[in-house]
Amino acid sequence: MNNTIKVNSKNTLMVAHRGVSGLEKENTCAAFVAAGNRSYFGVETDIHRTGDGNFIILHDANTDRVSGDNINVEQTSFETLRRMQLNSRNEIKDRADLHLPSLEEYIGICRQYEKVCVLELKSDYTDDEIKRMIDRIDAMGYLSSVIFIAFNYENLKRVRAYKPEQPCQFLTMEMNDEGIARLAADQIDLDIYYPALSKELIDKLHANGTKINCWTVDKKEDAERLIGWGVDFITSNILEGC
Repeated sequence: MNNTIKVNSKNTLMVAHRGVSGLEKENTCAAFVAAGNRSYFGVETDIHRTGDGNFIILHDANTDRVSGDNINVEQTSFETLRRMQLNSRNEIKDRADLHLPSLEEYIGICRQYEKVCVLELKSDYTDDEIKRMIDRIDAMGYLSSVIFIAFNYENLKRVRAYKPEQPCQFLTMEMNDEGIARLAADQIDLDIYYPALSKELIDKLHANGTKINCWTVDKKEDAERLIGWGVDFITSNILEGC
């Protein structure tokens, strides 16, 4: 595919999943720049801790899927991971520019193109690690344009313990009344697998003051239905708002 698929997003904000991963290698600077050059509201990515206490941009806990080298991220140094060349989308190492980005590279690209960072906390972080990550983003002057997302609710609570007003979204495959009440009480928004959504659930969440992001929506007809239901954000590999 040579370009994104356009959808009339109306009031729904579109987020590029792992950058424009339908066009460029996921979670690379190339994918982030591709999103920067388009109409996306936000650029989503994933961040792990490294074996030496640094942070690296990558979705999986090991590098096998993106490079063919089965290396455990949390047991490997930042510099070792940075030196690794990634496979391109055709699964061979034919592009010297494809490497695992640093936190600063991701933030810097989003800042350059004025995109909101949607940063998924993949590791089970400590209080100190969350503080160090936030401080590094804050030192770049871009913390106000970051939304933290996580499946691990404790990660979000640690973010809020340090920065009580920081936007956060809880990642989940499903949602029930107990979850709706917890999100409302903690003022944490939702990032949910899109097939779990219904108009009734969206209305109930909105009535409780919760914003709704959904992933990963790559079919235009699904996006149009969700937009009609009033979701606040759609995260997609290839769909772009127009």
